[in-house]
Amino acid sequence: MSKHLTVGVLALQGAFHEHIKLLTQASASFAIDGDVRWRFVEVRTPVELDACNALIIPGGESTTVSLVAARTGLLEPLRDFVKAKRRPTWGTCAGLILLAESANKTKKGGQELIGGLDVRVNRNYFGRQTESFEAPLDLAFLQKARTDVESSETTRPFNGIFIRAPAVERLLPSVPGEQKGEAAVEGTVIAPSKGPTTPVNQVEIMATIPGRSNALRAKLEALRLEDEAGDIVAVRQGNVFGTSFHPELTKDARIHFWWLKSVMEAVDAGQDSLDISSAI
Repeated sequence: MSKHLTVGVLALQGAFHEHIKLLTQASASFAIDGDVRWRFVEVRTPVELDACNALIIPGGESTTVSLVAARTGLLEPLRDFVKAKRRPTWGTCAGLILLAESANKTKKGGQELIGGLDVRVNRNYFGRQTESFEAPLDLAFLQKARTDVESSETTRPFNGIFIRAPAVERLLPSVPGEQKGEAAVEGTVIAPSKGPTTPVNQVEIMATIPGRSNALRAKLEALRLEDEAGDIVAVRQGNVFGTSFHPELTKDARIHFWWLKSVMEAVDAGQDSLDISSAI
């Protein structure tokens, strides 16, 4: 018996090619697991989405992705995939914004959200394109994933690439339905309610960086402000994972490997409605 796992990458706009490249690189580390066969596909239609065990929503322009998804009839299937079925989903940068239950609106009003992560996200939190930056990230969760490299490779910092990046401003109560308190906040857009078919876990903070990070260090010093405890740049809630930064723009496949391992564990635990086993 062999498991056939299909991972989709939403290919409406953004860095979907880069994700598929690193997924392919990461999957090579599963070579010793002969019972797992990976398939990575671009997703543009509800039919293609429904064939997936897991999904990545890449970085790009969240407003554009939302508008195209709405026009092509993909927005509601995405909400069903993430929020109702709770299939493993990872959003990077713009993907994190789309997966948030609450976000600040854009100047033109703010696109629709998919939801799935009980967080409030501030888009462009770290500034404009010119204030993009890179920062070493201490990602403890990577050390728990089995890899085929030396231990020094699993413990070295991960190079986080932040481009007009969002950040998680607030963790929200994990309760069914819309975040009613957030809906009342001026300048806020919230994801529509879609109840899950499985219990929803609390949000876990997976990574932080020093307040406003190195991008705004000079401004903090000039204003004589104390450094904050840290800005939240990665979160997970059950099968839903989000990062402010762009792992797909590096050559480092460690997060992709860790996430594929998480997909395997979710499928093995029965947290996927697809029949993923077939005889060879």
